[in-house]
Amino acid sequence: MKSSPAVRALGVAVGAALLQLIMITAFAWPSAHLAPRRLPVVVTGPAAGPVAERLANARPGAFAVTTRPDEASARRAIADRDAYGAIVTAPTGVRVLTASAASPAVAQQLDALAQVFAPKRDAAVNAAPAVQDVVAADPDDPRGAGFGGMALPLIMSSIAGAALLTFAVRRPAWRAAGVLLFALLGGLGSAALAQGWMSLLPGPYLAIAAVVAATIAAVTCTVAGLAALGRAGLGVGGVLFLLVGNPLSAATSAPELLPRPWGEIGQYLPPGASATLLRSAAFFDGAGAARPIAVLAGWTVLGAVLLAIGARRARAVRPDADVRAPEPALT
Repeated sequence: MKSSPAVRALGVAVGAALLQLIMITAFAWPSAHLAPRRLPVVVTGPAAGPVAERLANARPGAFAVTTRPDEASARRAIADRDAYGAIVTAPTGVRVLTASAASPAVAQQLDALAQVFAPKRDAAVNAAPAVQDVVAADPDDPRGAGFGGMALPLIMSSIAGAALLTFAVRRPAWRAAGVLLFALLGGLGSAALAQGWMSLLPGPYLAIAAVVAATIAAVTCTVAGLAALGRAGLGVGGVLFLLVGNPLSAATSAPELLPRPWGEIGQYLPPGASATLLRSAAFFDGAGAARPIAVLAGWTVLGAVLLAIGARRARAVRPDADVRAPEPALT
């Protein structure tokens, strides 16, 4: 029994309104609740113990504080991506080390934190501790706006590529070849654009291109693989990576600033893994790259498996090319 046009129009309108509410919630809610949640910070120097205690009392649950023996080891922790910043105590006072390349939003939080350790002096004296950015963001993108702006188009174009391959290429094996070619060309082109004309990312060109290519392969291969099992897979992939993965990627903030456990979950989806890996390749000489590489590789393998299953199902339902219907007898 067919539904009337009025019922269909009502259903579409209600569905679209619900989708709009979901999208607004997915994109706005994490950003509206940014705050440090066990953010890794190092404390070092002769007053490390009292400073760590004071930090814990000032912002309970906000920081995961570890102590290091000296400033050099604190700087290594930042360079190895084991911490977002450090508080260095010395007889002459307190200094705060930040890394805006890891997250400009966190660097701003640590800049504000420096005021907590300002000694009580005359208001006319500028007594705030010195703040040093030891791993700075790109000078052409100091607040990371351009870096964060790359995340959504990269994921959207990868999903669009999967949809185009699904509708334009019939055989799953050729779709897989199309995914590889798309990832290669997209990685090389996007890296050239980001490092050349827009000047958003430093670091080795081939490393940046490889990260972008790995992101495209993970998203496109998985969505194309889901679609090979049924066209509804395109919608499933879009919801998973666009409505869930992108807001939780922390590309413009940090996983530890998102409500828990969503920041951690986001790192196991391609958008979050891609943002972390791009930062590692561009600013930290590959430090902290192991997990995001494994995440992107895992999604790519999953997509390849789904494409293989789709190819097997397609062969099972495809008529044998060698079996032809008998020709009618001549009379």
